[in-house]
Formats: sequence, C-alpha cells, structure tokens
Amino acid sequence: MTTTGERDQRGGSVISNVFDVLRCFTTTEPEHGVTAIASRVGLHKSSVSRTLAALEAEGILERDPSTLRYRLGLGLMAIAAPLLASLDVRRVALPELEALRDDVDETVALCVWDGHEAVSVEQVESTRHVKQTSALGSRYATARSATVQVFCAHEPAAQVRRLFSEGSLDPGEGLGVEEYLAQLERVRDEGIAYNDGATFPDEAAVAAPVTDHRGKCIAAVLVAAPRFRVSRDRLEELGEAARASAGVVSRRMGASGASPEA
Repeated sequence: MTTTGERDQRGGSVISNVFDVLRCFTTTEPEHGVTAIASRVGLHKSSVSRTLAALEAEGILERDPSTLRYRLGLGLMAIAAPLLASLDVRRVALPELEALRDDVDETVALCVWDGHEAVSVEQVESTRHVKQTSALGSRYATARSATVQVFCAHEPAAQVRRLFSEGSLDPGEGLGVEEYLAQLERVRDEGIAYNDGATFPDEAAVAAPVTDHRGKCIAAVLVAAPRFRVSRDRLEELGEAARASAGVVSRRMGASGASPEA
C-alpha cells in the first residue's frame, strides 16, 4: 500500500484524491467514518476531513448525525446525467410524464426520497410562457411540500417525528407534528398531496406516489403551476391527473393492479 507521505506528496491531483475517497463507498460498504477512509486511501485524516466536508457541502456526500459516518448523497444526480438515466423508475416514468404534461400543460416532475429530502430527478416543462420549473437535483425539505408529504405519508410515524425533532424537516410556521401526521394519513388514504401556496405563495402543486411490486413508495409524480391560474377545482383536477399517471408508472414498475400497459 502507498504510504500516507507518498500519497500526499505524489504527483496525483486533488481530483484523484476525491475519486479515491468516493470509491470507498460501495453497495456492500455504503457508510464510512473519516479514520476508515483515511486508512483506505492513504491520506492524512485532516486531508480526508477537508475533502469530505467539501463533498458534503455540495450534496455529493451526506453525514449521518448520529453515527457521524458518511454515505453517498443524491447531490450526485445534479451533475451526473448518466446516473439519472440509469434509474429504472426515471426511464419508465418519462413517457408518462410527457403524456401528463401534454394533458395538463403544466410542468411535471419526478422526485425520489433520500430519507430526509425529496430530490428532483426528471422534469418535463410546460409549454406555456409563464410556468413553474426547477433545476434537476433540486431538494425539498419543507413539510408542506407536496412531494415531501407523499414520502412522509409512507414513512413510519416515528421516523416523521424524528425528522421534526432533529430539524431535518422544516415544518413551517404553526405546524405541529401531530397535526402533520393527521394530514399525512389523509394523503395516504387519498393518494394525493396538495400544496396550495403553502411553501411559496406563487406556486400551486400536487403530487402522487409511485409504488413498486412490494408496495413501497419509490418516487412521486409532481405537477407544479403558477398559483394565479389554478383554482381549487383545477388543483383537484391536477391531483386526479397526477394520481392516475403515478398509477400507470407504478403498474409498469410491477405494482399490483391492471396490466403494465394500462
């Protein structure tokens, strides 16, 4: 093994060191602490700590607040288009997202959950001049966000309480965890989450869950629109459309119900 001194003084670039650190994270060993990484890549702990902090700041890595160990973060999706293309749910969902956009002529997106935040991994923009859009890789941690409601509705209540207590989930003003859990029960029963200006006063959004063959929520279909042109009746129509499209994607991902071609 290359010694620490040799690694720090060799001609290899800082970028090489970053990739060496990232290669430590595998499917069999998804989490590591600073000491373990430093030992594996042959760098001083101080150098590794700086690298990890920089990667965490960019969302490339995430740090577990209880174990202080690091794991790969979904921030990778914001810079790695091939990674996005490899996500089966994204590939399967894209034609349905396009069809939904054509039907409602509002921006449609697909989000996944990293355990703390909803992350946008696909988007089909409205053809209208005035529309709601966001960058791929955008992250949402506001409790009233439609996609966050969908994912939290499929989390155990204890996990939602933990997200509230540790501050990972922003409840916004005046929302208690018990009230939120009751709201999530309605979302789970109806299969639709609504955000009528609750996170941003100019935005209206709806979301519906995509489930797989195990019944696990693996993604959320989102429809977002400028609030000025979305009445309450229209918001409910968008919710029904999002739920129907999410159902199509779910069946194609193996969820029980009609045939995958329905």
